[in-house]
Amino acid sequence: MKIILAGANGHLGRRLIEAIGSQHEIVAVVRSLSAAQLLIQLPCQVAIVAYSNHHQLTKAAQGCDLMINLTGIIKATRTNSYFQAHEETATALVAACQAAGVPRIIALGICGTSLSSSNACFRSRAAAEQVMCEGIPTTTILRVPMVLGEGDYASRALLKKSSRSFSLCFRSASLEQPLYAGDVIAALSRLLHVEAPGVLELAGPESLSRSSLIQRTAAVSRQGKVAVISIPLAVGLLMAYVLETLVSNPPVTRDMLGVLDHDDQTESDTAERLGISLTPLDKMLSLVG
Repeated sequence: MKIILAGANGHLGRRLIEAIGSQHEIVAVVRSLSAAQLLIQLPCQVAIVAYSNHHQLTKAAQGCDLMINLTGIIKATRTNSYFQAHEETATALVAACQAAGVPRIIALGICGTSLSSSNACFRSRAAAEQVMCEGIPTTTILRVPMVLGEGDYASRALLKKSSRSFSLCFRSASLEQPLYAGDVIAALSRLLHVEAPGVLELAGPESLSRSSLIQRTAAVSRQGKVAVISIPLAVGLLMAYVLETLVSNPPVTRDMLGVLDHDDQTESDTAERLGISLTPLDKMLSLVG
């Protein structure tokens, strides 16, 4: 099978290429030389293409059996808005698929996505999903919550919080349902051979508070007990607002905080439908620790 992969240079993109690159022909689309260099040692062809260049993107998609779209952001900047990262990108990818005759798209989304959401990131992602589903009706959207994988940003942040005697976090009662990165790759691999148009949700085996997750991580890694101090989300939103007004590329934004604060408590039969077994939470934490 020949696959065009957008967003290939991210953690999940590289992991997916490692998992399926020897069985399938992968055309990894990236937008810069620095992104391409991350893929040099992986089993794939690399194409440096601007998504705005319809001709080049269509050429990269020629002969492909499907597209996997792993693009997306949770923090917008002044040079990369949610609209640019989501709707514009989805429109460009769909147009390339239509022109090249690519019949299917598999796209990774995030739980909480909705056109009616008050959060700009969730609304933008929902609009992008709509573009893909309407443009290529066989599109499958796989929505996931927090993903934890070896060496990724989310895992490093969680391990850092759990290694302290006390940890500060916004709204510690917020629910998390972490999913192991390897399970995401297993689901995407199965979807290559299973047509499931529409939206699927896949979350980890346990939903627990952010405070409990930090303490569980500390217990698994034998770091001792952690006192989790909860800060009202309103404080974080105020801090983010100040940073947004003063800094061109703030480390955190209000919409980003809204995404991270979303309560994840998902029940679905997606794992059973795809025939995959979810990694238990403690094993997940030991793998990424």
